[in-house]
Amino acid sequence: MSLQEPALAEWIAANTSLQGVRIARELSGGNANLTLQLASDDGPVVLRTPPESAISPRAHRGIERESRVLQALQGRVRVPEVLAWCDDIDVIGRPFLLVSHVDGVSITDELPADYPDTAASVNSLGEQLIDELAAIHQVPWREAGLADFGNPDNFLARQIARWRDIRAQASVRNLPQMESLGQWLADNEPAPLAPSVVHGDYHLDNTLCRREAPELAAVIDWELATIGDPLTDLGLLLMFWGPRKVSPPGFPHVQAVTRRDAVLSRRQLAERWSAATGCSLANIDYYLCFAFWRLAAIVEGAYQLYVEGKVDSDYARGLEQTVPALLAEAEAAASGDW
Repeated sequence: MSLQEPALAEWIAANTSLQGVRIARELSGGNANLTLQLASDDGPVVLRTPPESAISPRAHRGIERESRVLQALQGRVRVPEVLAWCDDIDVIGRPFLLVSHVDGVSITDELPADYPDTAASVNSLGEQLIDELAAIHQVPWREAGLADFGNPDNFLARQIARWRDIRAQASVRNLPQMESLGQWLADNEPAPLAPSVVHGDYHLDNTLCRREAPELAAVIDWELATIGDPLTDLGLLLMFWGPRKVSPPGFPHVQAVTRRDAVLSRRQLAERWSAATGCSLANIDYYLCFAFWRLAAIVEGAYQLYVEGKVDSDYARGLEQTVPALLAEAEAAASGDW
């Protein structure tokens, strides 16, 4: 955490109303960017910046994207407030985003101690999660200043072609479902919905919830946001929700708290989203398949690095099982078994 703290405090004092800023601690959660809680004379704030180890000419793009979309969404959905964006790398060595601190907890496998430990608590969070997603998808993005943000044209086709090509050129094991499902997705692409703001990694673990009661406080981690097909967000949320079709499933920790008796089903959540947005679920099987397949294609890249001896971690080793599990769930989803 080698940030230039005096320079950071000086820049913040000159460009915001905050005084006496100092680094308090690194916050957990997220792999792509560094998240720090800062203390100030006016209370805590949060700094987001690319990690020092991943600096490249494009390393800041995710944080820059997050800054822009958060500013567009202010007052429209539950997101942290943008306090400042700094693209001057001379301040701390890379660009950074300063946002308000939201007092909340990211929920993974257990409910907070103050919540009733019941399915009703999980269901309340699930309903709020789907309602917030519907609200995000209904933001008038052109009016919000995002008319030139992202490229919604051929959104799905470009994603499918990109990841098929990457996996075909960088294959380290026999995964026939990777290509067969990619071909199925390409051959069966439905007409897209009207484009909307897309979070890109929307699930319970990427939100903050109140500590004292089951209430969604903020949606965070917007570095993958774009303008695209909203059903891609819905598919990603649903793929991690509730019982899974493969045991052990890929990434079982994500939304693990939802895997208990009497929790709302994926279909119930999907129908709630459809009722709120007015969008059809006729092709939802396709989008579930796409969500599982795309994630498998992405993370297979980390397994490739492990096989080639370039990385060695529990996460990378675990992908030996995780990727085939995701592909098996993708195949089940394509047939409507989800």
